[in-house]
Amino acid sequence: MNKPACFIFDCDGVLVDSETIGIRVLLDMTAEYGVAMDFEEAVGEFSGRRLRDVLSVLQTQAASPFPTDFEQSFRKQSYEVFQSEVLPVEGIRELLTSLKVPFCVASSGPVEKIKLNLSLTGLLPFFTDRIYSGYDINSWKPDPGIFLYAAKEMGFAPAECIVVEDSKAGVQAGIAGGFSVFGYAKHSDPVALKAEGAQVFYSMFDLPGLIGMK
Repeated sequence: MNKPACFIFDCDGVLVDSETIGIRVLLDMTAEYGVAMDFEEAVGEFSGRRLRDVLSVLQTQAASPFPTDFEQSFRKQSYEVFQSEVLPVEGIRELLTSLKVPFCVASSGPVEKIKLNLSLTGLLPFFTDRIYSGYDINSWKPDPGIFLYAAKEMGFAPAECIVVEDSKAGVQAGIAGGFSVFGYAKHSDPVALKAEGAQVFYSMFDLPGLIGMK
């Protein structure tokens, strides 16, 4: 592709190292109800997806029903863990500082979660009002809606944008929406990301060179 006119970043696992933290907390909490799922399998299956959909899958593996307030309890507990554990992805601050084109964040998570983790890692000032959530439009990855919405709000066509993702669901959404997708695979399965159509890379320091912006 030509040099991109706009970058659309996923949040968890791309801007902040929160994806695996959240899934660890989720597996710990659902274990009380009989769920016994391999952590790596859960990361591959659930990363980038809406929490309610993830809980529906986990409920089928549980020995007893989750309580009606489980989602709220998980949000509370995971947010508390983020306070002490979440960090920015290595190299992301340098990448954002170097970009000369518009960029935004588009996530399946709720806005308060996105803002919390960006704030905790010092990245929130980079995005200000360019934060787009699947909850804004009731559309979640792997549906491409959130990326199409973000591109439209930013004023660009999908073909002009690059999506940066780390999850299978996110790559599927980007490809389905007609975007060029780069799959950050430092903590993800590179084979799975490539199979869905992403160009795989392993360091944020490498991304500018891959797209001819260095």
